Amino acid sequence: METATIPAELETYWRQLDCGFPRVAPVFAECMREALAALSVQGVEAYQESARFLGKMGRGAEPILIFLEKWPAVARTLGEDALPAVMECIRRMWKSPNGNSIVPFLQSLPVAARRLQSPQQLRDFLDIVLDFMERTTGSVHGIHQTFPSPGLPEFFKQLPHLLGQLSLAGLKSWVEYGIRYYKDHPDRQIDYFSLQSADSRAVLQRERHGTLLVDNERKLDLYLRGLWRDEQPLIPYSTAFDILRQPLPYYDKLGIRLPDVYDDEHEIAGINRYRAVLAHVAAHRRWTTAIFADNFSPLQRMAVEFLEDSRVEYLAMREYPGLRRIFAALHPAPVEDACDPEQESGVRHRLTMLSRAIIDLQHPYKNLHVIEFAQRFSDLMLGSDSSTLEMAELAVAFVAKSRRQGDQLAKIHFTDTVVSYRDDNRQMWKFIEEGDEEEAFDEPRKIEPGEEIKGLPPRHYHEWDYLNQSYRPDWVSVYEALHPPGNAADIDRLLAKHAGLAKRLKKMLDLLKPQDKVRIRYQEEGSELDLDVALRSLIDYKSGAAPDPRINMSHRTSGRNIAVMLLLDLSESLNEKASGSDQTILELSQEAVSLLAWAIEKLGDPFAIAGFHSNTRHDVRYLHIKGYSERWDDSVKGRLAAMEAGYSTRMGAAMRHAAHYLEQQQADKKLMLILTDGEPSDIDSKDGRLLIEDARQAVTELERQGIYAYCINLDRKADEYVADIFGKQYTIIDRVAQLPEKLPQLFISLTK
Repeated sequence: METATIPAELETYWRQLDCGFPRVAPVFAECMREALAALSVQGVEAYQESARFLGKMGRGAEPILIFLEKWPAVARTLGEDALPAVMECIRRMWKSPNGNSIVPFLQSLPVAARRLQSPQQLRDFLDIVLDFMERTTGSVHGIHQTFPSPGLPEFFKQLPHLLGQLSLAGLKSWVEYGIRYYKDHPDRQIDYFSLQSADSRAVLQRERHGTLLVDNERKLDLYLRGLWRDEQPLIPYSTAFDILRQPLPYYDKLGIRLPDVYDDEHEIAGINRYRAVLAHVAAHRRWTTAIFADNFSPLQRMAVEFLEDSRVEYLAMREYPGLRRIFAALHPAPVEDACDPEQESGVRHRLTMLSRAIIDLQHPYKNLHVIEFAQRFSDLMLGSDSSTLEMAELAVAFVAKSRRQGDQLAKIHFTDTVVSYRDDNRQMWKFIEEGDEEEAFDEPRKIEPGEEIKGLPPRHYHEWDYLNQSYRPDWVSVYEALHPPGNAADIDRLLAKHAGLAKRLKKMLDLLKPQDKVRIRYQEEGSELDLDVALRSLIDYKSGAAPDPRINMSHRTSGRNIAVMLLLDLSESLNEKASGSDQTILELSQEAVSLLAWAIEKLGDPFAIAGFHSNTRHDVRYLHIKGYSERWDDSVKGRLAAMEAGYSTRMGAAMRHAAHYLEQQQADKKLMLILTDGEPSDIDSKDGRLLIEDARQAVTELERQGIYAYCINLDRKADEYVADIFGKQYTIIDRVAQLPEKLPQLFISLTK
């Protein structure tokens, strides 16, 4: 196949692939376009490198063809970081006699990704695969010789069925049984792993138990959204691979982590155990405020967690009383005298009794401290929500008052003290950061009087530290609010001022508007009969020739499917006069954004407008000017007219927060336009490269989310840094006075 068949814009990628298989060229362009849309720049490079390796390893065209077609979808599900582990598994198969398993492995990968859903689950699965391969390769009746694993290819072929029936722990046990009994019997091994033998199906049935998260994810997602108005991805983990630590549910910025399977327990169905965990986590997310862990000892911290867990459950049960039955059934009821204070520490035991006494008013405990503090908890919660700090004070008092000499013993009483539906509470603690002065934490944030943003609590984002090549977790606090209103007539006057430009733009916009229905012919199934083709088929049939079965046709609307986020830098430098103009950069930006918003509204694309500025990492302000559900009306125009500039430009945090809203839009293309007049900076960042590198990392994160970020920069010196952040995705407008004309035209060229 000649390279002339490859589109010109993809020829560089085709040459880098260096593939000599004729079957690859016809599908390469479509696969590459999908990869460019789904993967980051680094992800595309890794995609190319991995495909090149698969094409050169001497296994024909099948491996590279399957990989080119399947990997972008797998990466969207598991993330690009899963690729090194996958390729390492393939390399180990290639170096062993098991090269014949590479093709079925690649074919099973999309199904595995959909069922496993997290990179950690995939790594655990690959551990099973590699252990399987090593233990069944080259051994027959004790005679060592070089031959491939008989059962491995069959295992991959049956994987969709197996993952539909088993948790990862169940899969591991099923594989272990087959290896143990049929390692030395190739034919029987093939029967077992192809699900042909009776014992294979019997063991599968034995290991099939519980409620799988992957089968109930949609139902639980609706539960979380409907009852708790919370939207978080549900990410499974397996308890089979960390037996020593036995991880608990938890939540972080990526989502809520849950076990991949729950068995029924105490007459509570597995699905209701999931609901109990989600109710507990959602209650924490709604009512818990993080407090400093440095002020508490380990025992005090454990007590605070128990009492805060009880508080949020109390509030959840007050809102949804039906939760009490589920919580009470799943909460352990430790025997009062089960702990020997001479032999083991009883703090955890007493805290579990207190927690049980709070949730179960009919508890059997006679411990005076448990009874007293259960009543104090009830009094504190009576008619109020209380707070995390109040629970901390109550917990410290309980530890102090109920303290025993044996509490410091190394051996801890654990029997009946694990509350399985509670998370590990990592999000309720924060720590004093190195270099910050301790006294500063008691001071209010230094913000000008009257300018405090009130409303939603802050949203915390990580920030990239290029020196250590790692993220600083929860480093930046973003406060969001609706922009104050102004006079909408000011924007109408600006639009009237540019009436001539608007007329020219309208002609361009008419060419971009969605067209009428387009007919798709030659369909075996369609919405109506295509008479021309049907008559031709009938003639063929009457004359004895094979008729064309594609006698139907369907229609589709030829249109746009783009969601836009316009992010405006509102830093202090916008108050400066524009070069060659008597207007400020802020005033020219208002004109440009007004024209752009008018243009996007004419096109019918969903779009939002937001502004940002920052006053240290503790106070990044994100101001909503227009939401996706709002029309371009006087309310939006009023907010735009009231825009004011001040403070600094912490761009990375603002982009991550804007992506939080843009990512939720249902659109084929998601475009984020960043309008700025300078490089990222803030008064608490002494290293000039730090925020530039963080913004660059934010652009990479947006690419992984399927968001195309494009910068319109008004700084004449932007060449020194803007390419480092946005690559080739930027335009520098040297003459700011041209911004009202250039910005809408640039948008049209980006989305045509």
